[in-house]
Amino acid sequence: MATTRTAQTVWQGSLMEGSGTVELQSSGVGTFDVSWPSRAEQPGGKTSPEELIAAAHSSCFSMALSNGLAKAGNPPTTLNTTAEVTFKPGTGITQIAITVVGTVDGLSEEQFVAAAEDAKANCPVSQALQAVPISLEARLG
Repeated sequence: MATTRTAQTVWQGSLMEGSGTVELQSSGVGTFDVSWPSRAEQPGGKTSPEELIAAAHSSCFSMALSNGLAKAGNPPTTLNTTAEVTFKPGTGITQIAITVVGTVDGLSEEQFVAAAEDAKANCPVSQALQAVPISLEARLG
């Protein structure tokens, strides 16, 4: 069964002076302020499209890795995944770096790295972001 998730942004004003809010409508978990300075400079308590992409990527990757490990007979105890999305004004998103530290019983470091590489290649968000270089650092904790 296919699912659709919805977010809505209301923007007021020009790019540089304006601001907006993005509402996560499907889940209803919140509405977040956005602005150009929060995107291109310091967050200042506001989010950005890149932070939202990082959240989507880190959670999707973790789900894919957890599923792959469980299917191979080694479900993880924990996976701590960080996604860093780099944005360069005038250029766009230039890279994504995923770091994962896992606690998985009965798995070698090499097996964990291989499973993480598979998750990186096959998680739907990674696949949607193929236009951007994605690096991966994976290790057991």
